[in-house]
Amino acid sequence: GTSEKNSIVCNNSGNTTTAFCSPAKSSLRKTSFVSSPPRTEARAVAAVAVASSKTTTTDADSFSRNDFKQHDESTNPMPKRAGLEILRPAVDSHIDHKVPQAASNNDSVVGEKQVKPLKVLFLSSDTGGGHRASAESLAKQFLSHYPGTTYDLLDIWTEEGCLPYRIIAPAYKHLSKHPAQWRMLYHASNTRPYEWFVDKHSTFTCEKKIRKRIKSYNPDVVVSVHPAMNYCPLRSVKKIGEELGKHIPFFTVVTDYGSGHCTWFQPEVEKMFVASDRIRKLAKKRGNVPDENLIESGLPIRKDFDTQATALGDRMTEEGKSYQLSIRKDLGIDPNKKTILVMGGGEGAGGLKDIVDELYASFTKRGIDATIVVVCGRNEKLVKHLKNRDWDDVIAQSEKTKKRNRALGLVKKVMPSRRVRNRVNVYLERKNRSKVNGNDEGQPANTGDVEVKGLGFVTNMAEYMVAADILVTKAGPGTIAEAAAVGLPVMLTSFLPGQEAGNVDVVLDGGFGAYCEDLEGISDEVSSWLMDDSLLANMSRAATKEGHPHAASDIVLEIGKITHRYMEQDKSKQGQSINGDAP
Repeated sequence: GTSEKNSIVCNNSGNTTTAFCSPAKSSLRKTSFVSSPPRTEARAVAAVAVASSKTTTTDADSFSRNDFKQHDESTNPMPKRAGLEILRPAVDSHIDHKVPQAASNNDSVVGEKQVKPLKVLFLSSDTGGGHRASAESLAKQFLSHYPGTTYDLLDIWTEEGCLPYRIIAPAYKHLSKHPAQWRMLYHASNTRPYEWFVDKHSTFTCEKKIRKRIKSYNPDVVVSVHPAMNYCPLRSVKKIGEELGKHIPFFTVVTDYGSGHCTWFQPEVEKMFVASDRIRKLAKKRGNVPDENLIESGLPIRKDFDTQATALGDRMTEEGKSYQLSIRKDLGIDPNKKTILVMGGGEGAGGLKDIVDELYASFTKRGIDATIVVVCGRNEKLVKHLKNRDWDDVIAQSEKTKKRNRALGLVKKVMPSRRVRNRVNVYLERKNRSKVNGNDEGQPANTGDVEVKGLGFVTNMAEYMVAADILVTKAGPGTIAEAAAVGLPVMLTSFLPGQEAGNVDVVLDGGFGAYCEDLEGISDEVSSWLMDDSLLANMSRAATKEGHPHAASDIVLEIGKITHRYMEQDKSKQGQSINGDAP
């Protein structure tokens, strides 16, 4: 029920260019399981953690795609950053663990409470990087809160499924590059008849094999972070519990932000963690998930963002600005210039080259001193292109577009689309304002000093987002959640039809960004933000309001609390059974 392109263009309000297309909501519902320490103390501790992490050669928060395998911290300890355990409580206060005189080697004692390690099984598939990233962020929090925990990630369909389910991952890689095909498949499958048929067919054909595979891991808890890993696996886990005489809780962590596929929502799960009120309502409408099973926790993001968000605080305060400048210096970014972070996903997709060219030309003409940091991912060709780019030629090519300005004035009279006429009005008004402050050509007397830095695949994205003033990116849920966590305004340039359409609405309704596909519109809008500090401040605070930097930690603590409760109950039942059988 989410509109994909209606009302998601940049607009203008009065004489001031607004940064979003829909009014900000007056309030957003949030869930916090564990209270954070006082802001000043937390910021100081986080700063120590950040400083300590920079001297560590092996970062526990940096995992490659091939590294997500079973990990036992008791045999292969992972380095911890100084002070991190102070940021979030090591155990939940609702878990009543009594410490015996001699603790087991498999138990970790924190203060006066005993925390038992867990065997965690994540269910996911590589249909986009967001599912694996969420599993990784949760896994690291399990290691932090429950030392000695082991975890695995299982793609049940690729390894145990029959056709057509075992080709889900390769099919997605093809369809994501062909949005029209993906749109058709997504909307056709996001229906009740399709959901009913696939649930029944997949269970009939694959359930026994899936049950055998899950049982081989002997998990204490199962966590699904993928929409296709719920109905059939949930029933397998229930049957395994009956066979073993114990309860194995099954949790779903929805990794979509503004809209989600119907296969996410199974009412029988232990708890379902959702990122926004939009997903909460969708879960109730499409899956009849009861309120008591829904927890609005935010989207689980990388642990670095938890640390950086706490250290940064409000980026508009003097303390926040000072911290931002220190991060820029560490990253080799000019602290005296505005910083724009441009990215398009792990592969560096999304037409970054053309976007960067337009931003460079716009900033130069408007006299904006800025650094454009471009995260190219694995696109090494783009990194080389940006390094050798003739930026004078970019300006020259941009000059040719001036001839269109006169013709644009006539468009308003003949163009039937009100949306297009509004965009033309915005463009011409900005041009007129720039003429007042500059020469007859609409350019300021002084050109801007603009630098472009092309980066490959980075592992310290949290630091770059802290250093930036604006993020220009596609509408991926994880990227939006990470930007909101550090109060970073967002310009969205594209989205994948279906599950990413609602992400645009989240940004617009939250009042911390805009959506625009037109290259000139993107550069005009971002330039206007950079020239209005009060507007940027308002957008930053709106982003902070939407952000959940501690979501992964909160989710893990809640899962751990419930899982330990069931483990204690199972242990008690086993003890009663033994006593009942004794002569």
